[in-house]
Amino acid sequence: MEKQSFGKHVRISKRRDYLTVYQQGVRSHSEHFTIVVCKNEMGVSRLGITVSKKVGSAVQRNRIRRLVREFFRLNRSRLSTPQDIVIIAKRNITPLAYQDVCTELESHLIKKSDV
Repeated sequence: MEKQSFGKHVRISKRRDYLTVYQQGVRSHSEHFTIVVCKNEMGVSRLGITVSKKVGSAVQRNRIRRLVREFFRLNRSRLSTPQDIVIIAKRNITPLAYQDVCTELESHLIKKSDV
């Protein structure tokens, strides 16, 4: 069984890494998220999350981050190639449940042949 933790090695934390993904990545849009994906040479998929103050209070923003991290943690092994993923939350996101986040992100990040 593969380890399903969300350690520091799978996080995008440096500003230059975010900028690289924004400049070189491919964007896709869903109802509640903008997803930017860029291949990396590190051998592991990494996640970055951006939730601006326009989304809501700190409680709402942290809930969104937790839901996205949990989705990534459980589905990281299903991603096809090592890539950097930045997920940007849009304004109208607050009433989402975990299942809604899974459905929306799965359609953009996970290959149909894997499902």
